[in-house]
Amino acid sequence: MNKTTHTGLLIAALLLALPAQAGGQREEAMSANVRSSLQRGLADTAVTRTAFSQVTDEAAWLKEMSRRLSKRMPDEAERLEFLTTLHWEASRAGVDPQLMLGLIQVESGFRKYAVSPVGARGYTQVMPFWAKAIGSPDHNLFQLRTNLRYGALILRHYIDIERGDLFRALGRYNGSLGRPEYPNLVVGAWKRHWDYVPRTQSADTSAASRS
Repeated sequence: MNKTTHTGLLIAALLLALPAQAGGQREEAMSANVRSSLQRGLADTAVTRTAFSQVTDEAAWLKEMSRRLSKRMPDEAERLEFLTTLHWEASRAGVDPQLMLGLIQVESGFRKYAVSPVGARGYTQVMPFWAKAIGSPDHNLFQLRTNLRYGALILRHYIDIERGDLFRALGRYNGSLGRPEYPNLVVGAWKRHWDYVPRTQSADTSAASRS
């Protein structure tokens, strides 16, 4: 067994052993500008489609991700609404939607009403203090769009704090900054289960590299 295969099996075993992580974002002081920016990020219109510019890319991505998600979320209508919303919210926050799928797999096991021992809620395991800090206390963190929007914005916030260092940002998201276990689980889930590029995007990338 080579090192890559062994690492992949280890990650898979860990994911099975830890179907959900206790979201542990810590409430920290933030500047008025940062708070205002996050508040603006929450105040947007409802989702109607993914963030793909090409309908063919959207259809291909939804079809493939729906196939991969089907065992975890059997209802097709629920699955497509989830994926459409996730792609839009992650993209508008500047986060890879497929990374978010990896994060959700580790955080909640795709359980909409998951609650951690420390009170984190929903798919992305958002701590309730965030609603008070940047939103409204009456925001329902179990509501699909609300939860995914908060989760994507929070991860983007941590990526910005860490100046693009994804592993440290993921550590902050989980409340385990400086420890490798959680970032390795999320990135492992992302690369192992959700990494995908629609064919037309692959073709565009290949053509651009030849020009």
